[in-house]
Amino acid sequence: MSEVDSGYGEVQVLDDLSLHLDAGEIVCLVGPNGAGKSTVLKTAFGMLEPWTGTVTYHGREIGGMAPEEIVREGIGYVPQTDNVFGSLSIDENLRMGGVAREEGLDDVIARLYERFPILDEKRGAKARTLSGGQRQVLAFARALVMEPDVLLIDEPSAGLAPNTADDVFENVQQVNDMDTAILMVEQNVTKGLDIADRGYVLDQGTVRFEGTGEELLADDEVSELYLGG
Repeated sequence: MSEVDSGYGEVQVLDDLSLHLDAGEIVCLVGPNGAGKSTVLKTAFGMLEPWTGTVTYHGREIGGMAPEEIVREGIGYVPQTDNVFGSLSIDENLRMGGVAREEGLDDVIARLYERFPILDEKRGAKARTLSGGQRQVLAFARALVMEPDVLLIDEPSAGLAPNTADDVFENVQQVNDMDTAILMVEQNVTKGLDIADRGYVLDQGTVRFEGTGEELLADDEVSELYLGG
């Protein structure tokens, strides 16, 4: 993503924003509310079209492509809310995640059940009966049915109890261990940057600081201005 301006209607949110995600990385976006973090993900996933600038994937311009096309390119997206179908079973949710697959659906779902045993144990249960942490695991798994190289995740720990949030961060790392690069928005700054290879601090729609997760957590100016001291 290079020199991107984007927003909603006539309201600009992103302002000359540039960032990148390398293969196999976890990159965490942090910053104050309204900084444009979720807008980055929506622009990358085709839910918003960049006004100016470029969004490229493997050297190909994807800015403005429809989300269903971007999924086929190898990018998945897990929104913060409404990320599972509550009235459907776990198994039905996973199969919905693979509607664009032409073959191999049963095999990939079997591997996901092996990777996430809690889903295997409850595969016939309605998604609405799951705990918050379990729903988040299902949301990850549903996005992984298409075997993306990149997964965009919007605030995976939002609204979860601390111990449940810790489990979710472990699951994020599990997803990353499947050779899936992750671009993640997270308000739990310490936890998010702790598992990240790199991070960006956004403010007013642009990047103010960038560095490794460790560097950003140790930076006094970043901590004072953006991370709650």
